[in-house]
Amino acid sequence: MTECQHIIDLGRLSSRLLLVAPRSTVKRILAALSAFDVADRPMSRLDAARRLREAAEELEAAQVEAARKAGATWLEIGACYGLTKQGAQQRFRAARKQAEAASAAAAATAAAAAKAAAGSKKAEPAA
Repeated sequence: MTECQHIIDLGRLSSRLLLVAPRSTVKRILAALSAFDVADRPMSRLDAARRLREAAEELEAAQVEAARKAGATWLEIGACYGLTKQGAQQRFRAARKQAEAASAAAAATAAAAAKAAAGSKKAEPAA
């Protein structure tokens, strides 16, 4: 077993994921696993599998970013996936850009909301 291979204990998955992922991601993973477990039709199982994959990709991208912030090199991350340094950078470039775009969009939305709130306070007549 390599350094990056792990055996997943589903009984304690929730508490372990809380240590490394935002609660919303953990909830999405657990909800998708639960939906898959009770799905009785192929399309229901497919939808649950899709939701699980999306949440797992989000978790993976967050962990790559956390590893980079903690000092991991692209060479180390690549080794975890059996990739070269360049292969790891290419694989996670889209995820990094998507995360940056989401952060920028959230900041712009918050700024617009604050500006709108400030503008509505100015427009109110004084009593």
